[in-house]
Amino acid sequence: MMETILSRSIRLICLGGVTLGMHAAHAQTDAPAQPAGQAAVVTVTGSRIAAPGAESPSPLQVLTAADIAASGATNLQELLLQNPTIGTPGISRTNSNFSTASAGVATIDLRDLGTSRTLVLLNGRRFVSGVPGSASVDLNSIPTDFIERVELLTGGASATYGSDAVAGVVNIITKRNFNGILFDAQMGETYEQGDDQKRKASITFGTSNNEGTANVMGHLGYSRQGAVMSRDRKFAAVDQYSRMAGVTGKAADAFVIQRPFYSGFTPAGTFYPDSGSFTYDAAGNPIPANTNGTGGAQPTGFNRSAYRAIAVPTERFLMALTGELQLNANHSAFFEGNYASTRVSTTIEPYPLAAEDIYPATGGQVPAEFLVGGSYVRNPVVPQYLWDRISDTDGDGARDYYFTRRMADFGNRGSRAERDTFRVATGLKGLIADKFNYELFGAYGQTKEAQESGGQVNVLNFRNALEAIVDVDDLNGNGSRTDAICRDANARAQGCVPANVFGAMTMSPEAVRYIAAPGSLQSVITQTIVGGSINGDVWELPAGALSFATGFEWRKEESRATPDALTQAGLNAGNATPETQGDFSVKEIFVEGRVPLLKDKPFAKQLTLLGAYRASDYSTVGRTNSWNAGLEWSPVSDFKVRATRSLSTRAPNIDELYQAPSQDFPTGIQDPCLGVTATSSGLYDAACRAAPGVLANINANGAFTLNQSDLQGISGYNRGNPDVQEEKGRSTTVGVVWTPRSIRALNRMTFTADYFKIKIADAIVPTDRQYALRNCYAGGNQAFCSFITRRPNAVGANSAGSLEFIDTAVSNSGGLGTEGVDLTVGWADRVGPGRMNTRLAYTWVRNLWDRGLPDADIDESAGEIGSAKNKASLNLGYQWNDFNIQSTFSYIGKSYLDDQFLSGFDLAPKSIGVGSRTYTDLQMTYALRKSTEVILGIDNVFDTKAPPIISGLPGNVTGAETAADVYDAIGRRIYVGLRVKL
Repeated sequence: MMETILSRSIRLICLGGVTLGMHAAHAQTDAPAQPAGQAAVVTVTGSRIAAPGAESPSPLQVLTAADIAASGATNLQELLLQNPTIGTPGISRTNSNFSTASAGVATIDLRDLGTSRTLVLLNGRRFVSGVPGSASVDLNSIPTDFIERVELLTGGASATYGSDAVAGVVNIITKRNFNGILFDAQMGETYEQGDDQKRKASITFGTSNNEGTANVMGHLGYSRQGAVMSRDRKFAAVDQYSRMAGVTGKAADAFVIQRPFYSGFTPAGTFYPDSGSFTYDAAGNPIPANTNGTGGAQPTGFNRSAYRAIAVPTERFLMALTGELQLNANHSAFFEGNYASTRVSTTIEPYPLAAEDIYPATGGQVPAEFLVGGSYVRNPVVPQYLWDRISDTDGDGARDYYFTRRMADFGNRGSRAERDTFRVATGLKGLIADKFNYELFGAYGQTKEAQESGGQVNVLNFRNALEAIVDVDDLNGNGSRTDAICRDANARAQGCVPANVFGAMTMSPEAVRYIAAPGSLQSVITQTIVGGSINGDVWELPAGALSFATGFEWRKEESRATPDALTQAGLNAGNATPETQGDFSVKEIFVEGRVPLLKDKPFAKQLTLLGAYRASDYSTVGRTNSWNAGLEWSPVSDFKVRATRSLSTRAPNIDELYQAPSQDFPTGIQDPCLGVTATSSGLYDAACRAAPGVLANINANGAFTLNQSDLQGISGYNRGNPDVQEEKGRSTTVGVVWTPRSIRALNRMTFTADYFKIKIADAIVPTDRQYALRNCYAGGNQAFCSFITRRPNAVGANSAGSLEFIDTAVSNSGGLGTEGVDLTVGWADRVGPGRMNTRLAYTWVRNLWDRGLPDADIDESAGEIGSAKNKASLNLGYQWNDFNIQSTFSYIGKSYLDDQFLSGFDLAPKSIGVGSRTYTDLQMTYALRKSTEVILGIDNVFDTKAPPIISGLPGNVTGAETAADVYDAIGRRIYVGLRVKL
């Protein structure tokens, strides 16, 4: 698949370059240097009206090519995450090692309102998604060295750009009219551990004809970021758990580590006869199972952290090409081509298999003998030690037992994925009647992913392999295990070999081959767009030109994700994941206007009114409307007030509509029934006792008690909803821009302050699992209780009443929203012998909330881990002759554990938290000559440690023992580089 995609991409991209190049050669003799009558105009993100000196009426922050170069970032996500308007990413290198798909993708989330509400554009046009079923763009697909600037527009922009722009827009602008060759190479790694190895090399090149009427620019790049393993970080090297979440329930124990907190699923297996449990030592002798070594015994559990990764290795190959050809004085053609090939691998511990995965109808009771010819025949593989301790417990007449086992015989679980993204856009633009700017374009993009995974088992074959009898035709005289064959003759004909699960690494290679179930996932995302627009000045008003823009767009999105047959059926003992596929199309028209009301009047240097409206017709939800209105008022030249009010609409994506029930294993779930007794009278107690399994647990233990397997064994299913409708976001921004050019001491400074408020009605969200638990047992809401399945009886290592499944489904909820203030300050001037520049960006979030149902309580999450109320980024730079130093200070304020989690312990919101963190990055460059500079950079200079968001606490990323998508769990990193421009 990759060879096909690559060859096609190269052909199409090169065809575009050759075509433009041929036109450029012709244009050298035929075209004038500049289009006659065409004024120098600009278009800013947030408006489609091109005008001289246009500025955005909405808050807009800009990151330049110099910012990207000074960051040393391998992909754009690394740099954007330092901006305080950006929330916790949905997918990144440091939170996707356990993902069943899209591992290593780099997405972006403005305002912590969800990746699906941030629209990513490339040169003002949509880019194909990198995540099946969604609109989330993989920033790995866009080469950083090819970027001129990135504009971050916060606030609703659906009227301008369509669906998904509820929280805002990230508009990536590529370089234009680049001439020459730029070579950039870097290499680096962590300073203390020598991992997270970074290798990057790229070449950017461009040429223009003599008259400047044609330009072609290309880019080739390669990068590789190595793995960071949990075992190589002391804080994450051993399985552990919060004592509050797992044992005491006391606030003081939230960050007290219970270590080790091993898994009871071990490579030697744990076996449950009629009473008690046992496992095997390294010599193959039966010993009592003691997972964590309590009472002074040696632990028999399994350390999963020895196999997990904090950051997944990612390798990328990038190609890009842009070109523009002036056809005549007023018209030109343009072309954009992008190709990205990404390879990602994940690694996690061998699969934890429970007998109920193979024998679900009996609750996991495995038969140790079988009825053959009217008599029960013993399975010769079952050892005598177990045989002497078992009886018939399920009423079928045959002795049985229960077991759990870490399937180390099959190797580690993990996946290897090849992801290929291809996109072309081409069109015409120019000037009509020397007055109106127009653009017509078409774009096609496709992302394909081919994933292979290992470590899973075929449960049907495993059942055949567990049901062994003596081969009466080949006895060696004593009926030993070596004489065992699979009971089913058809299975034997298909290669069945008995499975010996009694002890570590006891399964034969033949049995492993028969039972192994390699997995696969094939996904395809396709985007097709045709659009056009025209803008210009209609007539002159006393305060200036009345400007407008109008246009149309047709777009079709298609997505399909197809796992292998065993995975779809849930027969590989892992997550049951059916195929998800769907498509939708939308037809849209829009209009935008800019009306100057006053100019050069007292207290009104400028007063301008702006407005936009978009009408859309979706094949899924029907007709929707979006609009915005804005006002710009400059009482004096140095000071401007800006305000916008908008209604943005987001239609459901393909996953939200069509995702089939897909199995998941959520973490950080706190059971509200824990500790309930027969007479207690807390918020949840009566509803908890109404569950038969919970009551049986209380009767047996005096209080509802959970063990380690219960805490680690919660599953659930995620599913879409074909009846979900569009959501509507209303946003308000009011701000000021102060550029004190008339004050000599401050004339190099720019200051902005903006208030923002976004409120989304009928938000499309999955039901939060902890929220469902709380509302089911606190209020008896059956809509939430229907998501929850408890075990009615004890099953193997799992207790009666323990949570087996907590499902979640997409719905139009009661909404969500946010409110706060952005501040930015920029200043640059000569200081001493050199030039200093500084920029501060600060965001204070007053509210960040969601409401699960229209009549439910509001869940306030501002200030929680991943959504700190205070975030800031400070850039300081100084250049002196050939020496340049740039530093970035990223601040994350004090944060607290999730309120829903705390309520499960009857603790007040914001009662348990972690302190602030500040990360310092530094880069120094020295110009050896005019065209060559060397680079030395250090990220996380002071090796600031991430807070202990350990297992059992909300926000924990499995394997990292912290919120690795919020804080730096990798540590200090150093890199060197060389940049040459010819």
